[in-house]
Amino acid sequence: MVAKLLSMEIQGRRERKKLQTRQLISDVATGLFMEHGFDHVTVAEVAKAADVAVQTVFNHFPTKEDLLFDQDDWWLGPAGVIEHAATGAQVIEVLEEYYLSQIFLRLRSEHLATWKAFARTIEESPALLARRRKNAEEMELRIVQALQQRDPKVSPLRAQLIATQYQAAQKVLEAELARVLPEHPDAAQITAVEATMRKAIRMVFGTLKDGLKHSLEG
Repeated sequence: MVAKLLSMEIQGRRERKKLQTRQLISDVATGLFMEHGFDHVTVAEVAKAADVAVQTVFNHFPTKEDLLFDQDDWWLGPAGVIEHAATGAQVIEVLEEYYLSQIFLRLRSEHLATWKAFARTIEESPALLARRRKNAEEMELRIVQALQQRDPKVSPLRAQLIATQYQAAQKVLEAELARVLPEHPDAAQITAVEATMRKAIRMVFGTLKDGLKHSLEG
């Protein structure tokens, strides 16, 4: 028993070390990409700045693009919440609460403090734009699959429409975030952005829930 517990502790330490190394590499890479541009930084330069071997970088990130798109819950998370939603829950409401929680989590952890620089880095790189499109396509596909798994009676057309609507909502809200978020926000500004984004999220998803009719009449 003692040996087993010791082995588990060692494995736990190794896993924590791996996660710490992965986060370090990602943070260093993101900083370099935002400062110099994705296409002007090599994996070897990332490895050197992070003080790790090039192979270590690839052990954690199979491609260079993975270094920037390292948090897959942005495009895999929506399908997951649909799959685990309570019976009878409204899918659009589930997606709304998920998006709201993700935005607030990232704002409060200061993960979005450099959002504008992050977005510019993507827009300036054809490789990153292509990867973002690929991620969006995968998100749509997984949402469609999750919807059909949740309710086999859902038609492929309706499932695709919901998935496309969510992606459109995400795109609109990311643009709104870029508009209202200062370059280097302080705590008070983050709080103000939270309030603005809450209203924007409620409005966008409210439009999806109610349909366009009332919005166009208003």
